[in-house]
Amino acid sequence: MSHQTGITATAALKEFFGRAKGGCVRFMKISIIDETLTLEKHTPPVSTWQNDYDKMILPNLDEKRPCYILYRLDTQNNLGYEWAFICWSPDFSPVREKMLYAATRATLKTEFGGGYIKDELFGTVTEDVCLNGYKQHIAFQRAPAPLTFAEEELELIRKNEVNVNVNVDTKNQTMQGLAFPISNKALDMIVQLRDGLVSYVQLSIDIQNEKIELELADNTQLNNLASKVPTDHARYHFFNFKHTHEGDFMSSIVFIYSTPGYNIPVKERMLYSSCKSRFLSSLEQQLQLDIAKKVEISEGSELTEEYLLDELHPKKNIARQAFAKPKGPSNRGPRRMIRPQNDSSFT
Repeated sequence: MSHQTGITATAALKEFFGRAKGGCVRFMKISIIDETLTLEKHTPPVSTWQNDYDKMILPNLDEKRPCYILYRLDTQNNLGYEWAFICWSPDFSPVREKMLYAATRATLKTEFGGGYIKDELFGTVTEDVCLNGYKQHIAFQRAPAPLTFAEEELELIRKNEVNVNVNVDTKNQTMQGLAFPISNKALDMIVQLRDGLVSYVQLSIDIQNEKIELELADNTQLNNLASKVPTDHARYHFFNFKHTHEGDFMSSIVFIYSTPGYNIPVKERMLYSSCKSRFLSSLEQQLQLDIAKKVEISEGSELTEEYLLDELHPKKNIARQAFAKPKGPSNRGPRRMIRPQNDSSFT
């Protein structure tokens, strides 16, 4: 909240404000003189507001004295012509004057009428308040507020979601996420993985062409699996993990989504995340691919035999604590005897 200085406009300035709002004035320079807001200079319009702007404003700016500028635009609102309000406070002006003008700024707006002011501009050098600086200021003010990192991710998800119209009569697919096409090479290798001809397939998303492509396919062993995971890009991996569990030999296809944290662009991370569900569903339904487990990692070193076994066969805690019957309340007195219903004494 700004502090008011008690400085007000002179009677002559208030009367001039009333006439100027009719359109006969383009430029007004107002200064604080003898502790009052005083009209120092004014100019009628010559051309359009953009053509008049630099010619009228820049020559009237003092390098060592603050001032206020009211500049009439050519647009109108329901009150009349709209104005730009400029507070000029050069770096080399005395600190006391800077503070005085800053504290009186709200008063001048009130005296003139805040409803007439379309834009406000503050400047310490001419580059701030020249026509180009004014236009840059307006563009910045009217631009959407910058998003936080979380908001940026949510916005990207929203843009990439499948648009679905849902009502009482619709039967459209309501699954959210992207459905990028899969290249023929990638599909062929996934089929070979399903049939046991290869043990490892790595896929990537071609972001520019919005397509899922094959990166690598071979018979990788578990001890080499970690080295296949890139540290600078997200990837989809399929690995046929052959192992024994409780004496039985098993062959389990594991889907691995690797994303190296925040080392990759937001768009890449979000595309991989958004595509994953639809991509896996199509493989499971169309290729009858049996995926035993789906995991997400940030680096290849996580892919150890112990990690995969724990994911596929979580250890069960078979030790169960015996139920402990709670003790009854203390000092409850002797236990009462209940007479059987067929006691002969009642007959």
